[in-house]
Order: sequence, then C-alpha cells, then structure tokens
Amino acid sequence: MAGLFDKAKNIYQLLKNVDFNQLEALSKKVDLPKVMDQFSRLDERQLQGLMKMMSGGTGGKKELPPINGDFYELSGSLSAEDRALQLKVRQFMETEVKPIVNRYWNRAEFPFELIPKMAELNICGLTFEGYGCANRSFLMEGIIATEMGRIDASIATFFGVQSGLAMGSIYICGSEEQKQKWLPPMQQMKLIGSFGLTEPEVGSAAAGGLTTTAKRHGDTWILNGQKKWIGNATFADVNIIWARDVDDNQVKGFIVEKQNLGFSAKKIEDKMALRIVQNAIITLKDCEVSEANRLQNCNSFKDTAKVLQMTRAGVAWMAVGCARGAYESALKYTRERVQFGKPIASFQLIQNHLVEMLSNVTAMQTLVFQLSKLQDEGKLTDEHASLAKVFCTMRTRDVVSRAREVMGGNGILLDYDVARFVADAEAIYSYEGTKEINSLIVGRAITGFSAFV
Repeated sequence: MAGLFDKAKNIYQLLKNVDFNQLEALSKKVDLPKVMDQFSRLDERQLQGLMKMMSGGTGGKKELPPINGDFYELSGSLSAEDRALQLKVRQFMETEVKPIVNRYWNRAEFPFELIPKMAELNICGLTFEGYGCANRSFLMEGIIATEMGRIDASIATFFGVQSGLAMGSIYICGSEEQKQKWLPPMQQMKLIGSFGLTEPEVGSAAAGGLTTTAKRHGDTWILNGQKKWIGNATFADVNIIWARDVDDNQVKGFIVEKQNLGFSAKKIEDKMALRIVQNAIITLKDCEVSEANRLQNCNSFKDTAKVLQMTRAGVAWMAVGCARGAYESALKYTRERVQFGKPIASFQLIQNHLVEMLSNVTAMQTLVFQLSKLQDEGKLTDEHASLAKVFCTMRTRDVVSRAREVMGGNGILLDYDVARFVADAEAIYSYEGTKEINSLIVGRAITGFSAFV
C-alpha cells in the first residue's frame, strides 16, 4: 500500500501544475487514460527520473560549480601578496579591458585610455631590480601575462613588448647611465617602447642575417634598413633597433627615439590577429643615432638572445592565458545554451571537448609554473624556454579550436569572445620564434646535433 501511495504522490507532483485548458487541448492529441495507465506501471526509480527530466534535468534549480580554469589550484601556492596582485590585475582586465576590447579589436585601434590605468598597477619591469621596478619573481610575471591573455592577447602583447622586450633590452644590454635615464619613465609608462628585430625578409634567420646596417662616424651611428611586425612602433617613444655593424659584422642595439631624423613607422593594415596591437614597418634612412644611445653592453647577437630567452617564457604564459580564456568562455556558453530542452553542457560529446580543453590548459599551466621556477632559480636555458613556447602555443591552438566547435555558429561572432581567441592564437603560435625554430633549439639540446642551416 505504501508503494502505491508513493507512486500516486509522484504522479500528483507531475500533474499538479498542469493548466486544465492545456490538459483539455492535450486530450485531443493523446489518449490521456492510456498515458495515465503507463504512468501507473512505472516503478519508483523511473518516476523519479521522469520528474527530473520534466523539471529541466535537475529536479529544480541547481547551483553549478564555479568556472575556473585553474583546475589544479596552482594559484593556491602563491603568497598572499602575490595572490592579491594577481587578483588586482584580473579585476583590471575584467572591468577596464573586457567591456571595450571587442570594439577596439574589430576596428584595429588601440585603446590609449588604458595606458594610465595600467600604469597604476605598477607592474612594468616587474622582475627588474631598481629603477622603480618591483623586483618580483618571474613566476609572478608569468601569472600576470596569463591574466592579461585570459581576457585579450593584444593587450598582453602590448604589455609584453613594453615591460619585457623594450625595457628588458635596456636592463640587460644598457649601461647604468642608460638604465637610469630610460627605465624609470618606461616603468611608469610615461614612455612607451618597441622592439625592432624582425625584418621584411629576415625572421627566423635574424641571428646571422640582419640586413639593417649601422655605420659609425665619430660619435654618431648611421642606420639604414627596415623592420617589420614591430608592435607599438606607430606610437612608441623609444624604439630598440637591432642592426649589423658593417665594420665588425656583429649585431648591436640602439635606442632610437621617434623624433630621430630618418626614422619612420607605418602601420601594417588588414591583420587577422592581434588587431589591437599597432604593428608597423619601420624604415631607417640615414637615421642618425648618437653613441650615447647605443646599448653599451650589446656586442653580438648572443646579447640579443638573452632578452629573447627571458621574454619567450612570457609568451608561453600568454598562450596559457589565451587558452584559459577560450576554455572558460566555452564552458560558460555551454552551460547557458539550451538545445533539445537541456543545456548542451549536459551532453556527452560536449563534456568530452570541455575535458580535453581543460586537460590541455592544466598541462600547460603546470609546465609554465615549473619553467618560471627554473627561471627564478637562475637555471633557465634556451631549450627550456623554447620547449614551453612550442608546447603551449600548439596546445592553445587545439583549445581555441575546440572552444569554437562547442559554440557552433556563434563561435565565429566577436560577441562571444572565442572568435578573437581563435584568431589571436595564430599570431602567438608564430611570434618570438616559430614552432619549427624553437623545436630545433630543443632538438639540438637533446641530440647534441644542430639541424640549423
């Protein structure tokens, strides 16, 4: 009798909210007595399942777990001070950048109003000692790159050029006088920098093939040549230019100011990726640079490579951010997008994609955490940085592709963010050393043979 009572109660629960006008209309389409007879034949488990399905699959409103790409809680290992800085940068990206980023990305324009707000974070030159810099860990620098990349890779790239490549060139290769003059205003973002290494016909072969030349005449150097893909160069105050000294055939670095005669920068148009970044072709035509603006501690490409090694690790972290942003956007979308009467996140194939995305993101995160640990211990090598760059940018491409896939047609719309992550991942995959070149660096380290031409 008790079982019959429970069954009747469950049937009542199913029908108690039925509108009788709807019930009358339904009776014209189905045999209601037969339906009720079938209900009466269901056991307790089947009735509970039917009730769950009819209430949206959960038996009521269910509190979903938080969306968090840090699945292994690696941020939990940070000190309270570092965690506070991470959350400070995250808030800046969420409140200041995210609301405007798609508009600027679509127009291929830079949001200059963000520069003074970013300066207030006091994070430029984070790992440098002195000159107004914070002297924090490389781990913290990487986490900041990820927090920026998680919202927008263009802003992360702008910051990486300013804080890493431009300031880093002066910090590593400059004299003490040059550091005192240039680093404090760059740290405060009162001066913006660019980094000019790549050329129209010279990318991967920069170590031995720069066509931009430098010729010394007394205390003046004359620079001639072109640079391509130079981020920030359309508006930078300070441009780090790498050129081949025609007298000793060695690469040297120069601080070229935007007002220098013979210097010009033209914006590269019609990019499909990192559209906020103002990449330029720099032309140097008998550009005069004083000996005081030659980086005094750069005597060959090996010195340039020290800067690239440091910043290549940051690119790996940025790739993690791009992947994490795509994953979290896709997860949010699949929990809200309803098809066949249920959120698509409840379907097996969608969950498989989400888990594969999270697996990649988590593997990348654990790799770069160890990478920065090596860097903080002074053990980072070229091959360490290159392996991270290869792996993280490859996995990022896979993550953003799956994110776009689970979002269907909406995945190609800027409104949902993932389309921007898909495009920007292609640029991250190629810059600061292609996959092939970085693979050869690692290959040389593990085999003992150099496969470079």
